[in-house]
Amino acid sequence: MRYALLVCADEKAVLSDHERSRRVAAAASFERQMQARGVLLAGVPLHPTETAATVRCWDGGDLEIADAPFAETREQVAGFYLLECAGLDEAIEVAAKVPAAWYGSIEVRPVSGS
Repeated sequence: MRYALLVCADEKAVLSDHERSRRVAAAASFERQMQARGVLLAGVPLHPTETAATVRCWDGGDLEIADAPFAETREQVAGFYLLECAGLDEAIEVAAKVPAAWYGSIEVRPVSGS
């Protein structure tokens, strides 16, 4: 079954060059390990929320576009991984290994139609 791991973190956090390098290296190591294990289908970071647009199209056909994310939160979706796992338990086990779980959160969601 396929699962999306939504990586959420505070994009406004100020990081030292050392900490940024450490996080990038940890993410690269995680991705190599999960590719070797055969569960990682894809993974991509997202640009900051200030580059986002939120689109709504109401029943009457009125289009609303906002130059911002849809909600103000302490953590933002920073990226995602797409996995192929035997079940939810394996997806949660993999999510616990995502380095961003050290400083943010990982939302595990089944992908419809998988």
